[in-house]
Amino acid sequence: MEKKSQFEGDRIAKVLARAGVCSRRDAERMIADGRVAVNGRKLATPALNVTPSDHITVDGKPVGEPDPPRLWRYHKPAGLVTTNRDPQGRDTVFQKLPGSLPRVNTVGRLDINTEGLLLLTNDGGMKRFLELPSTGWLRRYRARAFGKADEARLKALKKGFEIDGVNYRSIDASLERVQGGNVWLTMALREGKNREIKKVLEALDLQVNRLIRLSFGPFQLGQLEAGKVEEVPRR
Repeated sequence: MEKKSQFEGDRIAKVLARAGVCSRRDAERMIADGRVAVNGRKLATPALNVTPSDHITVDGKPVGEPDPPRLWRYHKPAGLVTTNRDPQGRDTVFQKLPGSLPRVNTVGRLDINTEGLLLLTNDGGMKRFLELPSTGWLRRYRARAFGKADEARLKALKKGFEIDGVNYRSIDASLERVQGGNVWLTMALREGKNREIKKVLEALDLQVNRLIRLSFGPFQLGQLEAGKVEEVPRR
């Protein structure tokens, strides 16, 4: 019988995560604790590739086949951090997701006070692909900001912008309406630097007090209510 190459298949931690058992990091801890076995042998290290022909158990119970890749739209409310565990004890996105969902990861992040569309997936490969800058997908937002909007300066954002030595690519920004001392703006951009919209608008003397992501590439927030999750149909 031909000996199986150590490079075939996928890392055991990845397989456990795909099967919805735990995160990759938690899988490594479980292996260190002697809770994971492959073909009847307890593992001492996560440095092992497994294939569908291998029999994997956790605490003596067989691990099922990984779920196929799936994608969900989530309407993230303000006030939630996009992380599994928050050292400051703040509420996280994952604490508020429906219990019926399998283990999922977010595609990118939204700031704690940013609302709107956040994509979720159970597949690491899909997550990495959707996050690639090379996709060049358009991200659309609505922003409410305190101050007076100068439409000429907003239009100038299409040429790109530099703040404190950081270059920002073209942003398509337009004034939607005025509401008391605030303005509502629509903004579209193809990159997602940290707090980009807030920093750019601050440079235009506008203080963002509400930010809603409307779309990410072909995926739309639509009429999805805050806190709700809806699976994206497979084509």
